[in-house]
Amino acid sequence: MKAGDFIRNKLRSFLRLEPADRLAFSVKEELDFAGTAYMHKLWYRGSASELSQFYREMPDGGGRFWHCSATSGLEIRRVHTGIPKIMVNKLAGIAAGDFNGVTVSGSGAHIWEEIARENNIRALIQQAVTDMLVVGDGAFKVSLDPEVSELPVLEWYSGDQVEFVRRRGRIREIVFSTPYFEGGVPFVLEEHYGFGYVRYELFRGTERRQVPLGSLKATERLTDVAFDDSFMMACAMMTHPSEQFRGRGQSIFDGKTDAFDALDETYSQWLQAQRQSRPTTYMPDRLIPRDPNSGRLMKPNSFDNRFVTLNSNVAEGAQDKVTVEQPVFPAEAYNSTYITALDLALQGVISPSTLGIDVKKLDNAEAQREKEKTTLYTRADIIEALTGALGELAKSAVRAYLTGAGQPLAGAVDSVEVKFGGYANPSFEAQIETLSNPNAPMSIEAKVEELWGDSKDDVWKQDEVARIKEQSGVAELDEPSFGGGFPGPAQADESAGADDGAAVAPAVTSTLNGAQIGSLMNMIAMVKAGTITRNEGIAIVTSTLGIDRAVAETYFEQV
Repeated sequence: MKAGDFIRNKLRSFLRLEPADRLAFSVKEELDFAGTAYMHKLWYRGSASELSQFYREMPDGGGRFWHCSATSGLEIRRVHTGIPKIMVNKLAGIAAGDFNGVTVSGSGAHIWEEIARENNIRALIQQAVTDMLVVGDGAFKVSLDPEVSELPVLEWYSGDQVEFVRRRGRIREIVFSTPYFEGGVPFVLEEHYGFGYVRYELFRGTERRQVPLGSLKATERLTDVAFDDSFMMACAMMTHPSEQFRGRGQSIFDGKTDAFDALDETYSQWLQAQRQSRPTTYMPDRLIPRDPNSGRLMKPNSFDNRFVTLNSNVAEGAQDKVTVEQPVFPAEAYNSTYITALDLALQGVISPSTLGIDVKKLDNAEAQREKEKTTLYTRADIIEALTGALGELAKSAVRAYLTGAGQPLAGAVDSVEVKFGGYANPSFEAQIETLSNPNAPMSIEAKVEELWGDSKDDVWKQDEVARIKEQSGVAELDEPSFGGGFPGPAQADESAGADDGAAVAPAVTSTLNGAQIGSLMNMIAMVKAGTITRNEGIAIVTSTLGIDRAVAETYFEQV
């Protein structure tokens, strides 16, 4: 037996592994979905006072900056940077600014155009994206209210005002909650939007006791409705599903609130250190400034005229004088800490250069676009969510209008196209410079499509292609009545009585550019002038232009 086998046998005999005991862990969530949504909204609102109040009311602040209280007499100024709101507003503005409309194909196309125009669809999109990024999700609601408009009314509800009822992972009903107050009593109206129905329920007070709809003046005229169960007059929107709250959307603030808290602490400490690093004046008591009204000694102020009182020097020859000392302020250290905290707060959500941070003037266009990649990824997620939600919204709005008008739904909406423009692409001048290169491996049609995208319609693009070809000397001539690239003897005979210019206007099946046509005309003129012989002209034309010799002979026949 080999030594290795002996060792393995011994280990097999003595090494016994027992499975670990199963343990049960109980971890309590800090906040539920509604509480988390409220916290994220406070971060978006950006009020330092509101953040301080919220975190101090939490039972366990975890030593966060906004939870801790300073020692009496050593208070510091708490400053909120406003970065969360800037992030959301910038991303929402990018998404809404790139929106190029929703095109509905079918008999209901004109209906959707009127609905989108009356409901100011672009402003609605910006509000929806803002709430979706902050809370995590939300839903569009389509309502029919003749007192407000003859067309369907489009509304957006934030995620903290909606509930999703799912069946096998799919949304089958959306519940919209709207608070009311009447006579000092709170009411909550729940609107259940499902496939083929809308149902209303009214609850009173904090105990949520269901009461009739007539109990509230704002809801007394509401009645349940039923319609075609092929569609729902509402649609949800979210970018990514939340891992913390299953069935709900993920906010861009998820996992970032501690980073925002650290960023505010860093900036507040920076300002406090800067204030404390102001020059300190050491002043004898006899030189202390006095109140001009009462004559009393002025107390030092920590903001503008901080000074320290010294006893007057009574030694022989001593002079009372004011001494000023400037503390050392480590600005670079604070700046480095702030940049690190800021990077952590923006990481994975938006590029600093999108917010105008750390954009060096020496960077070329390519380097600037590289810095925008994180923003592009987040924008792509937003556009994907918008594309699906707006497509469903357009279908539901058109079908709701037809349902209210008692018209059939068949053929109203065949397809829906949601269009968005580009972002952080090369400049228009750079694109023209690149695409105008004749060596670029792209056809003229592909260049025009790449340059203009969805900003121009197909008819305009076709006309633009024709204009570019005309300017480039590329001519597309009509197809001749018989095969071959140039006219045969019969066509040459018909043109015998024409002038010299008419003999050089052939009809071809293929496309010749201006340079080739000019070369052909020069060959004919040279043969006619006797500079070269007819056979030499035919040989040059066939070898350079690839024309069949028999066709070339008929072409030079009249020379």
